Amino acid sequence: MGLEQYKQKRDFSKTTEPKAGRGKDQNSLRFVVQKHDASHLHYDFRLEMEGVLKSWAVPKGPSTNPEIKRLAVMVEDHPYDYKDFEGIIPKGQYGGGTVIVWDEGTYQTAEKVIGDEKKQEKALLQQLEAGKLKIKLKGKKLKGEFALVKAHGRGENDWLLMKLQDRYASEADITLKDKSVLSKKTIQQMEQRPVQTYAKPTGKANSAKPEKKAPRTKTKQLAELPLEENATELKESELKALLKNAPKQAFYQSLSPMLATLVDQAFDDDNWCYEIKWDGYRAVALMNKTKFEFKSRNGKSFAEKFYPIADALKKMKLNAVFDGEVVVLNRNGQANFGKLQNWRSEADGELIYYVFDLLWYNGKDLKGLPLLQRKAILQAILPTNESIQLSKDFETSGIEFLEVAKKMGLEGIMAKKKNSGYHPKERSKDWLKIKANKRQEVVIAGFTRNADTKKVFSSLLVGVYKGAKLIYIGKIGTGFSNQMQQAMMKQFKPLITNQMLFAQAPEVNKASRFKPNPNAVVTWLKPLLVAEVSYTEMTADGVMRHPAFEGLREDKSVKSIVLEKEKASESIVKGSKRRSQSLEKSSQKQLLNSTENIQIKKVNGHELKLTNLNKIYWPKEKISKRDLINYYHQIAPVLLPYLKNRPQSMNRYPNGITGKSFYFKNVKGKVPDWMSTYAYFSEDDAQEKEYLIANDEATLLYMINMGCIELNPWSSTVKKPDHPTFCMIDLDPDQNSFDQVVETALLTKQLLDDMGVPSYCKTSGSTGLHIYIPLNHKYAYEQSKEFARVIVTLVNKELPKFTTLERTIKDRKGKMYLDFLQNRAHATIACAYAVRPKPGATVSMPLEWDEVKKGLKMTDFTIHNALERIQTNGDIFKPVLGKGVDLEKVIVKYMKKQ
Repeated sequence: MGLEQYKQKRDFSKTTEPKAGRGKDQNSLRFVVQKHDASHLHYDFRLEMEGVLKSWAVPKGPSTNPEIKRLAVMVEDHPYDYKDFEGIIPKGQYGGGTVIVWDEGTYQTAEKVIGDEKKQEKALLQQLEAGKLKIKLKGKKLKGEFALVKAHGRGENDWLLMKLQDRYASEADITLKDKSVLSKKTIQQMEQRPVQTYAKPTGKANSAKPEKKAPRTKTKQLAELPLEENATELKESELKALLKNAPKQAFYQSLSPMLATLVDQAFDDDNWCYEIKWDGYRAVALMNKTKFEFKSRNGKSFAEKFYPIADALKKMKLNAVFDGEVVVLNRNGQANFGKLQNWRSEADGELIYYVFDLLWYNGKDLKGLPLLQRKAILQAILPTNESIQLSKDFETSGIEFLEVAKKMGLEGIMAKKKNSGYHPKERSKDWLKIKANKRQEVVIAGFTRNADTKKVFSSLLVGVYKGAKLIYIGKIGTGFSNQMQQAMMKQFKPLITNQMLFAQAPEVNKASRFKPNPNAVVTWLKPLLVAEVSYTEMTADGVMRHPAFEGLREDKSVKSIVLEKEKASESIVKGSKRRSQSLEKSSQKQLLNSTENIQIKKVNGHELKLTNLNKIYWPKEKISKRDLINYYHQIAPVLLPYLKNRPQSMNRYPNGITGKSFYFKNVKGKVPDWMSTYAYFSEDDAQEKEYLIANDEATLLYMINMGCIELNPWSSTVKKPDHPTFCMIDLDPDQNSFDQVVETALLTKQLLDDMGVPSYCKTSGSTGLHIYIPLNHKYAYEQSKEFARVIVTLVNKELPKFTTLERTIKDRKGKMYLDFLQNRAHATIACAYAVRPKPGATVSMPLEWDEVKKGLKMTDFTIHNALERIQTNGDIFKPVLGKGVDLEKVIVKYMKKQ
């Protein structure tokens, strides 16, 4: 539409909105969402194209729920500089009201476009012209894929804004995050005190008291990242409630802080939050009335050395115990470890104490609270101060965060489990450190000086402890200035000794093509100094390559210096995910009491009348309908993702497992209107019918109340009904031992492993095992079936004595049927975690592959122990709903091997 219409609507002598401003050539396209309280509250969604902002007014605001489509009315183009506008548009002017920048970031086409940003922009303009934009947002609140689609048949400028299904999709109301990503103000706060608009302060702001200078919490580059801060502001009532429930504890004057585990790579996981790994000294502040300590991790006092921090903490007059990191920031806002080591006064740099945890407050022990609750309390009680700042945690991609940290020259990032407690002294796997570059703390046990040098020393000889032995790991010759060397030599002189204290003498004068005749003189030192070193890699014989000196560490004891070995983050996060996805205590409570036969309960806002609760469903085990409903209520948070958007073929057992059962598929006109259904045409009787879909717990419990003991959802969803989420192989034994079923499953896994195909196993809950292969809706049912046919054919060739591909029972001759035909439209199989109508009330239970071994029994997993298992292991079956395999690559790779 251009900017003419925009300019015609505004009197720029009365409004501070930007008059012009075009986007400059840059590496990425920008988007912004402004929350605008004008005649009606709405959100303005803007995308940079052709140097301006293409704009849509979204009355109800964006949604991250793929099932919700928001009306978006296209309005006039806005200038590029409008992306930074927030404040007050005067009354009487077009759009008069309050504006905040609710979200902002970068975006690109969702479909892959080869080329630079101009190619991206060209593709976007073509999509805009066609009336269908598919974009990927990298905002602080909005992330992942969205679509803007022209709403044909409605108004000329009417579009629909919708979230596409991906890992950022959520049913949570994203608009509840109601603060500006720039000023951190809500609409109401901005209206009461509009500090700044795009161009200049408003008259109202000029009359108000000036705001305090905002504390610098991160570098300029980090401030521009599309990150959403996790820490939430607590209402006073919420703060009181949290503190009231925390146990009492007397004040303590010493603390060994919780330590993090070093891992090999960054990762993305919603159960973790991410922080900057500050390059400084770990420090604990212990404050209670007149008692005050500011100590290093090894108990050394920092109160005099870092006196500005100690003075600022005392002035706060808090009764609290903080954990954090002392750093010196350079002009770019980056932590400089070398300057920290040599800090003597304010002239040496800006000293800041970044506080990241609160362990004790006003007589209450907070170490048992989840991390994010401790952070929220900390944010609520921490006064604004230039020297004492909250170390923010972010909700973002850990992988992307680490990449930015590398570009900015940061030491690395921290990943912390959101619900983790605080465990003093412990090196926990709930806190992980991921370094941008390899770093190692070392003990200095000697130095060398070349005969022809003018330097104080040429290199440091360093090691780490392995038990009681000091093991040599390298010679450091770079990273220190002459001035630094002279200061270090003053510390070395009292430590000079004739004794070499390494377990094995290092080969100092080793000849090389650069130094064929080395002549370095060695001076040995008592191993009492600790340094930090960066390096590129560790050689096979345990020596650092290209080490560089980063600084001395006064905060760590010599005997604690061991070789840090990176652990595989995948294994740690996988294990923690199991724990974090355990059912919350609130959901573990039973829904139904133990006496009343009929009970009315409100679930998801809907009243359910639950009847015949005393009826016994499993006579031998004395398990009632009440027990079954309580189980499904407790398991619902883990179970529902496997039911969502999947039509149900219901098999009802109204009189328990010994009574007659019948299928109940068509629910048209037979269930409440608030339930989700899926329409289909039955060719058998030429009628329109509807399947029931259990998208929430209320619908799930309604089904169970009808006698649906087990659950049988489709393998595909209503969004892609012809494309299954996973491929399945059903091992259906006849006259086989269960050990033979196990043997067959393990062979199947071996074949799939050889192809590079991930697979996941669960018990059927009846007689066999089910093996799942994630497809993520990439392929049609026929393709899935044919792939399964290939696998079972290979298995049958290896195990012909007791497996078969014959479908009819009489033709199987007692052998195990390798069923691949479950991979067809409308076919169903027992859902994971569903109870089966079998003796013992067995459950279809996901298994780790190392559990699939001889001795495994179907009765190992029942309604009695399933919950406890899931509380311990979490949802280990979740990957079947995740990233699908590339079958074409798998087949090509397999054919090459043949």
